Amino acid sequence: MNDEQIRLLFDGWCRKLRIVPAWDVKLELVTDPDWPKTGDIKIDCDDKKAILMLNVAAPKQENVEEVIVHELFHLKLYPLDQTTENLISSGFEEGSHGYDFAMTQFMLTLEQTVEELTKCFLLEFGENRELSFGRCAQKTSFDDLYRGLRPLG
Repeated sequence: MNDEQIRLLFDGWCRKLRIVPAWDVKLELVTDPDWPKTGDIKIDCDDKKAILMLNVAAPKQENVEEVIVHELFHLKLYPLDQTTENLISSGFEEGSHGYDFAMTQFMLTLEQTVEELTKCFLLEFGENRELSFGRCAQKTSFDDLYRGLRPLG
């Protein structure tokens, strides 16, 4: 997919998700092959600006559209994200077991929620409805996890 096609997808999803005109969002194509992420987003709530960064040099996911939608959902959910992080910070001392547990559980749940919303919208409204399995392919198989364990009993 070329840069112009990526920008058209980005602009289309900004409209579909009703991000613009309320927000000013810029797409930055990252060409550094050492950048470890496929996508990321920087958000300035006070100024209602965001930069969506997309790895075009060495992406970990096959479906660029899926990555764009995922990162834009982080923007949509950012007020909830910040409220929850502030609640955790006000209830637990940073670095405590309670803080670490609450923050880890929140971040896992946030990613799962963003990913589920991404799949739903992509499958309903996406141009490329093929989900990426890049991260899954890098995981250890179920059989490999249990190979070498002694049988119970």
